[in-house]
Amino acid sequence: MLKQITALLLLSSILLLLTTACSGDNSTPQPEANATTNQEEQKDQATPDNPPASKIEKETKQGYKVGDVAVDFELKNVDGQNFSIAANLADAKGCVVVFTCNHCPFSVAYEDRLIELDKKYKAQGYPVVAINPNDPEVAPNDSFEKMIERSKEKGFTFPYLFDEGQKVYPQYGAMRTPHCYVLSKEDAGLVVKYIGAIDDNHKEPEKVEKNYLADALDAVIKGEAPSPDYTKAIGCSIKAKKAQ
Repeated sequence: MLKQITALLLLSSILLLLTTACSGDNSTPQPEANATTNQEEQKDQATPDNPPASKIEKETKQGYKVGDVAVDFELKNVDGQNFSIAANLADAKGCVVVFTCNHCPFSVAYEDRLIELDKKYKAQGYPVVAINPNDPEVAPNDSFEKMIERSKEKGFTFPYLFDEGQKVYPQYGAMRTPHCYVLSKEDAGLVVKYIGAIDDNHKEPEKVEKNYLADALDAVIKGEAPSPDYTKAIGCSIKAKKAQ
């Protein structure tokens, strides 16, 4: 009798194991916890020449928009002299204002390209004017003394100005380094023609496919409107003075 009971228990165990193995896991798969977050990030991602409307509105709300008239400035150049567009670029047709700095990897990556852009377009009336907007207390490598060293080291062909007190970059609405503004001298004043990035590949110049800044300058020189006239500037955030 005992042997029969044992045999029945063993058979029951085998049947239970077979049933479990065949049934598999029929539970409904659960989405990953960060799936929604990833979707939102993908929605917010955009190429420089196709930024989301919310990004454009946010950035231009804080400064100039294409078509606005920019105010001239007077800032100290690395040569120790004060610089203004009216006084120093009287014969130019306009200029390219580029907010940049010493320490940002994006800015460093574009230094040689800015020199080439300045050489090419200065001859056509649109020289580069570089401005360092960073507070040296926050970014010590962006001090005026370090700017002088960097300018000499790289052989900058353009003025390199210090936005002391950080008064100019907020007027423009610059948020990153580098951040570019093409200005054209017209009857109304210094009209903003283009805002944004230099090109679409800061790491590998030889792989650049879209030269946003150069294309915008070519259009302005021809008397045409740049297309696009606004791109998303890619770079480091501007290092603003800490609130007291």
